[in-house]
Amino acid sequence: MTRGISWRNFDFLLLGAIVLASAFGTAMIRSAIAGNEVLLPLINRQIYFALLGLVVIFFVAAIDYRYWLALYRPIYFGIMIFLVALSSLGQVAFGAQRWFTVGVLFLQPTEFAKIVVIIILARYFDRAQNDPRGLKWMFRGFLWAFGLMFWILIQPNLSNVVVITVIFGAMLWINGIQLKHVLAFAGIGALALGVLVAVSVAGIRLPFLQEYQQQRIVTFILPDPNATHGAEYNVQQALIAIGSGGWFGKGYGHGTQTQLRFLKVRHTDFIFSAVSEEFGLIGAIIVILVLAFIVWRCIRAAQKARDVAGSMLAYGVAVLIFFQGAVNIGVNLNIVPVSGLPLPFVSYGGSGLTALMLGIGLVESVVMRHKQLDF
Repeated sequence: MTRGISWRNFDFLLLGAIVLASAFGTAMIRSAIAGNEVLLPLINRQIYFALLGLVVIFFVAAIDYRYWLALYRPIYFGIMIFLVALSSLGQVAFGAQRWFTVGVLFLQPTEFAKIVVIIILARYFDRAQNDPRGLKWMFRGFLWAFGLMFWILIQPNLSNVVVITVIFGAMLWINGIQLKHVLAFAGIGALALGVLVAVSVAGIRLPFLQEYQQQRIVTFILPDPNATHGAEYNVQQALIAIGSGGWFGKGYGHGTQTQLRFLKVRHTDFIFSAVSEEFGLIGAIIVILVLAFIVWRCIRAAQKARDVAGSMLAYGVAVLIFFQGAVNIGVNLNIVPVSGLPLPFVSYGGSGLTALMLGIGLVESVVMRHKQLDF
């Protein structure tokens, strides 16, 4: 599978953007920790995972992506076993079982499950490219995704279920879903969202959501300006940090909200606010542009792919990075409810970073075997 590959087709611009974003993210994690001795080991861990991720990129890129598609069954059921085991053996944090503890490391199978879903759906849409674009075509694809979504939902981890749903919806769109189906699903989704908001505000407990998840919706709709803790307080501090950064920021390591630790989970969910406070609007825009460049290179790879499977792999990774980045920034700006999704390549998270690097490796594999000689 690796015979005859040409590294001259490797997208070094994409790799450079990944290295830049990851290096900057590690530097921001160091600043955001603000001298907290308990969190200090996270800096080295992030460096180790970033270096491991670079190795993963080159390893996966060297192997023909169609090899991974051929192994879809063991890959699919392998990650499902991890997700099932997580429900009984996982580490509980923030009301959910999402981690396996291995020594001092926390491993999140859900992060890798998102990449597996992209692989499975890429294979499905490649095999079904000549099928009629009806409900049967959509339902069969949904069953593949739902096989993993179900186990993620019962953790519970609603935010990543939404991520997978968005990836599936984007693939349906690019593969030619009929407009009538789009309108029907949009109507159903809007109705379901309206009911969810109304029920949450009314204080009615839904069986498939944790109390804290519904509370995030309530506080987003009906904010309490005097909140002193919780997700609402975190968002208020994030907005203060962003606003106080001005055009050019207060300087690296000098953001008051960050360094005085008013800004919570500042090395993960709210690292964008720490960036904005210390580097200002200009720094925040640069971070957004780097992530946008990464997404564009992935979409470019999808356009140049030799087949539907390769195109869907690159497109799926692009949607994953774009959606997670958009939601994270939206949370920091109080545009969407708090979700817990990290800022790609910047937020702390070994499993999330390695999984994204794996996705970039698949994109590079597609690039190296595209249908044209010059990329």
